Amino acid sequence: MSACAPTRTTHSTRPERNHPAHSPPPAPHRRFRIAGADVSASIAVFLIALPLSLGIALATGAPLQAGLVAAAVGGIVAGWIAGAPLQVSGPAAGLTVVTADLIQRYGWRTTCAITVLAGLTQLGLGCLRVARTALAVSPAIVHGMLAGIGVTIAVAQLHVVLGGTPQSSVLDNLRALPAQLAGLQPAALAVSALTLTLLLLWPRIPGRVGRLARKVPAALVAVTGATATASLAGLTLPKVDLPSWSSHALAGLPEGPVLGLVAAVLTTTLVCSVQSLLGAVAVDKLISSRPDLLSARSARVGRSDLDRELLGQGAANIVSGALGGLPVAGVAVRSSANVHAGAVSRNSTMLHGVLVVVAALLMVPILDLIPLASLAALVMAVGIQMVSLHHIRTVTRHREVLVYAVTTLGVVILGVLEGVTLGIAVAVAVALHRLARTRITHHEKEGVHHVHVRGQLTFLAVPRLSRILHLVPQATHVVVELDGSFMDHAAYEALQDWQKTHTARGGSVELTGRRSAGTGLNTGTDLEADTEAGVGSRTSAGTGFHFGIDVGEGASATPPALDPARAGEVPIADCRCRPWTPWRNHQCEVPRETPETPEASQVSQPAHTPQTTTPAETPAPTALTALTAQPAEAPTAADTAQAAGSPETARRRETTESPRSATESATQSKSRRPERPTRPGPERQSEPEQPGPSVEPSGRRLVRGISAFQRNTAPLVRGELARLAREGQRPTQLFLTCADSRLVTSMITSSGPGDLFVVRNVGNLVPSPGEESGDDSVAAAIEYAVDVLKVRSITVCGHSGCGAMQALLHSEPGAARTPLQRWLRHGVPSLKRMADDGRPHARLAGRAPVDAVEQLCLTNVVQQLEHLRAHESVTRALRDGALELHGLYFHVGEAQTYLLSEAATDDGELFGHVGEVDMSA
Repeated sequence: MSACAPTRTTHSTRPERNHPAHSPPPAPHRRFRIAGADVSASIAVFLIALPLSLGIALATGAPLQAGLVAAAVGGIVAGWIAGAPLQVSGPAAGLTVVTADLIQRYGWRTTCAITVLAGLTQLGLGCLRVARTALAVSPAIVHGMLAGIGVTIAVAQLHVVLGGTPQSSVLDNLRALPAQLAGLQPAALAVSALTLTLLLLWPRIPGRVGRLARKVPAALVAVTGATATASLAGLTLPKVDLPSWSSHALAGLPEGPVLGLVAAVLTTTLVCSVQSLLGAVAVDKLISSRPDLLSARSARVGRSDLDRELLGQGAANIVSGALGGLPVAGVAVRSSANVHAGAVSRNSTMLHGVLVVVAALLMVPILDLIPLASLAALVMAVGIQMVSLHHIRTVTRHREVLVYAVTTLGVVILGVLEGVTLGIAVAVAVALHRLARTRITHHEKEGVHHVHVRGQLTFLAVPRLSRILHLVPQATHVVVELDGSFMDHAAYEALQDWQKTHTARGGSVELTGRRSAGTGLNTGTDLEADTEAGVGSRTSAGTGFHFGIDVGEGASATPPALDPARAGEVPIADCRCRPWTPWRNHQCEVPRETPETPEASQVSQPAHTPQTTTPAETPAPTALTALTAQPAEAPTAADTAQAAGSPETARRRETTESPRSATESATQSKSRRPERPTRPGPERQSEPEQPGPSVEPSGRRLVRGISAFQRNTAPLVRGELARLAREGQRPTQLFLTCADSRLVTSMITSSGPGDLFVVRNVGNLVPSPGEESGDDSVAAAIEYAVDVLKVRSITVCGHSGCGAMQALLHSEPGAARTPLQRWLRHGVPSLKRMADDGRPHARLAGRAPVDAVEQLCLTNVVQQLEHLRAHESVTRALRDGALELHGLYFHVGEAQTYLLSEAATDDGELFGHVGEVDMSA
């Protein structure tokens, strides 16, 4: 026997299991259990489903047992297989019109066969995984279809409420309504009125009694009350008549024209699938909007699998049709009741189906007492509710009321399939109209001609655009504002040709586009340069910027090669900041050609960047001004080398600019555009700079940013944040950095919620133990992070151009002790460490600090790490090997992070590029 083989006693009583090597362990045996919440939810859904199933069967003209069969099959089969565990399926009011039409055309047995074929079609679509495609249908069409079905149901059941019999179509029912009103039956009207009254008033009972009463569904109360009243009063009314199950009709072979049967199958499939898939999405939203329910269900209920939902609905329709039941689809009323009743798994849906089977077998004598007028009133109320005022307001706000109205009228007058087809056609026509509709206006103001283009600029708008542009006089200054999100190639060429012609004749053109508020985005791209570089279709992440030209919100709609040429500017090939333009304070600083002389560097300097002065000319800032009104960063070594034309220039250019060939660079350096001619008017020697657009109030800007988060980001992170809310925070790192607004910790560390425990203060300072002087916030955060959160590392991160270090460097010993200066005294050890000539200074890999401020920023990181080691909790964790300390330095201008190397050198502490440092050390 091998020495490595385990031994086993021969008297072991444990049963031996054969488990293949390298395979996952077998799943533990689970006993089938039904949660109490599922039991109570299934009863609530059953009490709603029972009267509604009978009412829908009555409205379609099918045998009343067919509604019970569909409810039972929808609960058991669809509940077991479908991908939306909490959605309840069964006979839906949305299928009433379709099913009633099929029964009148082909008979009941053929209608059952059509239901089976529709189920097979749904299975095929589910296997093809095209469920998401159904969601591409405009909501206006779906809501219009449901509204049309609701109107049809309500008008038809109104005849039953009045004691008559409905006709085959809405128009026939409307024509027969006067005669029906003349011969109405008071008993049927009284029972229907009582049903509607209980249905409306039961949920509105106030106080504690109302809260208890609402636990019983209003539909059950309404039908039960009307039935009891009719029985006690001895009213003679048509009632439910459930024949023996032995005589129940099952599906037969379809009979009828082939094209008509195909259209019937497609219509049933369309309505069942769309209603079920939209219902599954609605159930997901209902669960996610209630965090108190989400936490209890997350372990067993995930997001709906729409393809599996389609498979489940298809299987349910096959079984329901084969057993002589109505078509099955997801039902919003029952699904909502299931969620609100506290269901936690699909067991509630399946158990409700079992209860329907029990009722169909054992409660037939009780069901036979229900008046048909009461069921008709219940279904009529459901039909009226399908015409939702909320949906009407929504489509009106989105300017799709025409699609909604056409679909509704088409369903009411022509039928479901015809109405939906009309709605799709109108929706496509509206979309094309919006794409092709372009408003172009021209006006003159103070000698400047303004051309405003609103809408998408396509080839259809080129004739109007050319006509307006040629009305502009020659040798004038023109501002063309493109307020749209798309421009095709024909419009692009027309605009470019006109610009070249107008500029050649002594005029000037300035093109502006839609941009985010507060951004200084101004892109310009040379089309020829892109063509030479082989860029046929390029995109920029986050903006949807395509050649031809499609830009998303936050990006300029100004086409490439059409941006105004300004003095000293050169064509550029890309704007690297475009993905970040939604930032409110973003200013897009475009890369420029390297100037060949110092004079040229001054010419090409950005307008908003002050020219660098010599140290003698720079006044010493006070502690407050250095922190609040920070000057531009001192030039780095790379900048100095670039201005001098040293070999460092080439290396920096390779790392900061897009790769380009030497020929392309030479072409761009020679293709500078001429300066824009001055505007006509009196001479100005020193014209003050015109004020820019009005600045949005900061409060409104903040609210708009929060609104964008709630609209775009919150739905994506809500699940993860809910998990963190349940489990609590468990960060692995304490990140201590400066409060500077340019330092975005989550961006430079690629971290998210729950990753970092962040402490920020002015100057990323860590007061030594015992020197807090009433401010223990940093020490408390360190203690909490190490002793409670058990973080495994602490990082101190400094940055370039730190206003606190500038204030500390230029502070005067005898100045007044302001709160800022009292806080900055914790950085004095860093100042002394830098002034100590006997100690080597901290440095960056490849170059020395450019000035004293950067030297102090680096030294401060090293010094604060020493302060950290003096804290008791940190000392204890370091001794036990449970904690690591790291130093970081982030250069804002370079967007480069440097990591403090742990290896000691004779030349002092070394900050190396991240990625070049040995992380395993």
